[in-house]
Amino acid sequence: MDWQISLLILFGTLLLLMILGMPVVFAFFAINLLGAFIFLGGESGLTQLALNSAEAVSSFSLIPIPLFILMGEVLFHTGLAYRAISAIERLISSVPGRLSIVSILGGTAFATLSGSSIANTAMMGSAMLPEMHRKGYHPSMSMGPIMAVGGIAMLIPPSALAVTLASLAGISISKLLIAGIVPGLLIGGATLGYVVIRCSLNPQLAPSDDVEHFSRSEKWKPFFRDVVPLLGIFLVVIGSMVLGWASPTESAAFGVVASFIAAICYQTLNRKSFLVSVFETAKISTIILFILVSSTTFSQILSFSGATTGLLNAFMSFELSPIMVVAIMVVTLLILGCFTDQISMIMLTLPFFMPLVANLQIDVIWFGVLILITMEISLLTPPFGLLLLVMKGVAPEGTRLGTVYKAAFPFLLLQIGILITLVIFPEVARFLPELIK
Repeated sequence: MDWQISLLILFGTLLLLMILGMPVVFAFFAINLLGAFIFLGGESGLTQLALNSAEAVSSFSLIPIPLFILMGEVLFHTGLAYRAISAIERLISSVPGRLSIVSILGGTAFATLSGSSIANTAMMGSAMLPEMHRKGYHPSMSMGPIMAVGGIAMLIPPSALAVTLASLAGISISKLLIAGIVPGLLIGGATLGYVVIRCSLNPQLAPSDDVEHFSRSEKWKPFFRDVVPLLGIFLVVIGSMVLGWASPTESAAFGVVASFIAAICYQTLNRKSFLVSVFETAKISTIILFILVSSTTFSQILSFSGATTGLLNAFMSFELSPIMVVAIMVVTLLILGCFTDQISMIMLTLPFFMPLVANLQIDVIWFGVLILITMEISLLTPPFGLLLLVMKGVAPEGTRLGTVYKAAFPFLLLQIGILITLVIFPEVARFLPELIK
């Protein structure tokens, strides 16, 4: 069978199932069954599919996924994240766009602990939006910064999505996690700089408010009590990987233990918060493992059918430079991001992208960071950007979706600027992973 026909059968049926409303993961499972029967030898192919599926989720390298998720869930459901935000707010005073800056700093801090862009955005929106709305903040200075830093959780460890991407793409998990730190902080810094400049030029965007005056000890005591210990958890996780003392799995385990110790010390861990954290971790982890099975077996079927090799050879016949190929792949992801979720983007493109990357000898860590940033951007792209919908859900009653789109637009441009910077200067993403022993 020609590779074009194989590709048409697999992708045509997949798109048809998705158009009919079947969930993406189950659509991929159906295609895997069909592909295994056609290309792997009938009933024996289905048996091989089951064996491949079991092997896909039995890898020890996948253990950081539920551990990172549990770490964030514990800190979220025990309320430690909210305490950290309150402590940060006390330190910020007499600056343009004060509450917006608190949102950026708090969101960035929580991103280093949660690993979930949705949880980050929902929590910061629920905590900060009512006060900013009451004080007359413009939507671009209230909702915009929260959405902009919400996606950083996808880049900065502990990122379950980064572990998932690394596992599917065959990239070093620890190096990809480390590589996302500097780009994530660049996005946070660019967002902070934009807010300060815009609010300085136009104070009406973020009216000044009466800030309660605290003594120096009243300002800094909550910070050292509620923020520094949590940042210590982040340093334990990242430091152990950078110094070569622990693998990603061991670092994730350290993070979970440190999170529980923190919750116990703050006396916020109880039966309810523990059970909710465990159940949420189980739900999210199960979804991710289903995705891993579907995507891994789909890649294998594409390879057996000849579709991957055929499409790769056809693409290579154009004799494009590596940077042009990377640009085309990034633009493809940006377009897909307007209509599909991040998991669908990975599942649809990685089987084709990674052979191209290997063939052209493109740095896989750098390319992995580009994928993560592109997926972060897609969280803010209309019409189906996930964080746009999350923000609409937590925004004050009566807020229109168009208002949310407009609030996100300047920060969407900022993130595209960071993406272009990473394409031009790959060293920004490379230099930290090179420190790993």
